[in-house]
Amino acid sequence: MGQKGEETRSRLLDATQELIEGGGYFGAGLNQVIAASGAPRGSLYFHFPGGKDQMVAESVRRGGREIGRAVGELAEAVPDTASLVVAVLTLLGDRLEASGWRKGCPVATVALEMAATSDPLQEVCSEVYGSWEGMLRDRLAADGHPEADDVAVTVLALIEGALLLARAHRSREPLDRVARRIVALL
Repeated sequence: MGQKGEETRSRLLDATQELIEGGGYFGAGLNQVIAASGAPRGSLYFHFPGGKDQMVAESVRRGGREIGRAVGELAEAVPDTASLVVAVLTLLGDRLEASGWRKGCPVATVALEMAATSDPLQEVCSEVYGSWEGMLRDRLAADGHPEADDVAVTVLALIEGALLLARAHRSREPLDRVARRIVALL
């Protein structure tokens, strides 16, 4: 695929990611993706022959990698897991607030809407969450935490819940409260 094809594909994924984060799977209709990306309809089917589910899956995976990279960069800059989680909650809170409370987690809405009805989308959501959980588990283990597996899933669940509550309340308070509890937990 040439540079122009890669640019078109990237625009389609950018538009899909933006739409699913703000409005979920059902808020990212093909017409909305085409309009938001400026790509011709034929390009959508050329780049994503599996249709909407393929495009959403790749967008979720891509969004997951972006968050994963950011977490990895933060992990290198902080001394321990507690500091990492506070930094991650700050980053996600900044992102959420800057988007007008539309961009929480790039995975959660699709997982809530589609995991029970679409095996491919469920698998992608599980893959992304698994990678984030693994990052937390590895960091906890490096810090010498004896229950790294259980604590990693607990911390991830607290982060996801805090994002949901922050979005619902349009307030950073749930993120701040969860940050304090996670620091106490760790």
